[in-house]
Amino acid sequence: MSGATTGRAPVPVTVRAVVLDLDGVLVDSLAVAREAFARAYGEVVGDGVAPVEEYCRHPGRYLPEVLELMGLPAALAEPFVRESNRLAHRVTPVDGAAELLRTLRRRGIGLAVATGRSGVRARDLLGRLDLLPLVDHVVGSDEVPRPKPAPDIVRRALRLLGARPAEALMVGDAPSDLLSARAAGVVAVAALWGESDEEALRAARPDVVLTRLDDLLPLCPGRDRPAGADGHAR
Repeated sequence: MSGATTGRAPVPVTVRAVVLDLDGVLVDSLAVAREAFARAYGEVVGDGVAPVEEYCRHPGRYLPEVLELMGLPAALAEPFVRESNRLAHRVTPVDGAAELLRTLRRRGIGLAVATGRSGVRARDLLGRLDLLPLVDHVVGSDEVPRPKPAPDIVRRALRLLGARPAEALMVGDAPSDLLSARAAGVVAVAALWGESDEEALRAARPDVVLTRLDDLLPLCPGRDRPAGADGHAR
């Protein structure tokens, strides 16, 4: 296994729930996000070079919060979402994402997506990619009082899954994901296959660092059960 335990807490002996970030963990969407941001900036701000690289330094965070942190008009959100939706056909699942979710489902593990996107946008994208039936719940940043790095989104996912923090993992490719996981009391798993800076991820003190998506499977041994076409154990 390529993953290594690196920090605060051991992986639970029995993992009952896995909470996953969306962008960079389950789907490859960075190129679309960069283009959508540049187009939205040109539409709202006008002339000048769009600060795309600065935007990319806030992975995992809720868009309105990112715009506020960057000192940009909140009005950028509407054209950003519009352009992201227009370009959504270019977003692809991370290699092996569907099979990973099916395998975890067969092992009886509850699955939730906790994302910096709004819930509607997240469910729409997962539906387009045929991944929505493979998870139990999707929680968007607009569906909790405080987005990442606050623990609210992870706590809500666990409540929906009926799982305790001590029996759950949170997988993310951004420091905000890991901070949210740790604040919620779950094992924080850093995903190095995403687009975030490895040094920044390690500085967030994850409990486990994984280099490939399927490295998650040995952490969640479970017990395989027959599954239907939607990946749900029967």
